[in-house]
Amino acid sequence: MNSPASTTLFTPSWHAELELGYARFGDSTRPVQRRHLGPLRVQKHLYAEGPEVCQHIIVHPPGGIAGGDRLDISASVSRDAWAQITSPGAAKWYRAAGPAYQHLKLKVAAGATLEWLPQETIVFSAAQAQLSTSIDLEGDARLFYWDVVALGRPASGERFDLGHFQAHLDISRDGRLLWHERQRIVGDDGLLDSPIGLDGQPVFATLLVTGEIDSELLEQCRSLPHDVRGDLTQLPGLLIARCLASEALLARGWLIEIWRLLRPALLGREAVPPRIWST
Repeated sequence: MNSPASTTLFTPSWHAELELGYARFGDSTRPVQRRHLGPLRVQKHLYAEGPEVCQHIIVHPPGGIAGGDRLDISASVSRDAWAQITSPGAAKWYRAAGPAYQHLKLKVAAGATLEWLPQETIVFSAAQAQLSTSIDLEGDARLFYWDVVALGRPASGERFDLGHFQAHLDISRDGRLLWHERQRIVGDDGLLDSPIGLDGQPVFATLLVTGEIDSELLEQCRSLPHDVRGDLTQLPGLLIARCLASEALLARGWLIEIWRLLRPALLGREAVPPRIWST
C-alpha cells in the first residue's frame, strides 16, 4: 500500500507555458511569437476592429486547474502594436490537496497598447490558488487590465469554507512601480463577511487602466446603473475601478460598461466587445 507521501509524490499535474509576441507592420498588428508547452493555446488571431487591433483568445483545454498544476503565460507587445487578449470562459480552480500556480508576465513597449480582458476566475472551496502578475510598461505604453474572482459556487450552495486564494500584482512603468497589491483570502475567514472585507459578497473585481479622465467622465462611470457595489478612483496616471457582487456575471457586466465608456476616451477607439463574450 502506498504511503501518503508516495501518493502525493505521484499525483498527476499539468505544467503549461504560453509565450506570445506582437509587432506592428504598417497599419497592422501581427503575432510574431506563439510558443506553447503543454495544454495552453491561443486560437486563430482575429481582427474584429480591422488590422490595427489583434485579438487572441487563450484556451486551456483541460478546462480547470488542479493541485500541482502550473500555468506560465507571457505576452510582449512591441512598439505601436495593439493586442487584445481574452478567454472563452471562466477559469476554474478545483479543490486540491496542494497548491496550483499561475504566473503572468506582460510587457508593453512605448506606443503600444495591451488589453488584458479575461473572463472570470472561479475558485472552488478547498482550492489552493496562487496567482502572480507582473506588468512592465515602457514610455507611453497603454494598458487596460481587469480580473473578476468568484469564491466558491453560490449557485450550487458552495461557500468558500476551505483552501485559499492568493494573488500578487505589480505594474511598473520604466522601472518605477505604479501599482503593488497583495491579496490572500483563506476559506471561512472573517474577511468574507466583514463590512471592511467582502461584506458577504462572493465576487470581487478590479479594473486598472493607464491614463487620466476628467471629472465629468468619472461621474458618468460612477452613475452607471448596476447591481454591484462599486466605485472608481483616479490616481496619477492610473484609474482603478473595483466592485463587489453577488455573481460574476454582474461584476463582468459592470466592467464591460465602464470599458465602453473609457476605451474611446483613453485609447481612442470605440469599444467592440469580442464575440466570444456572447457565446
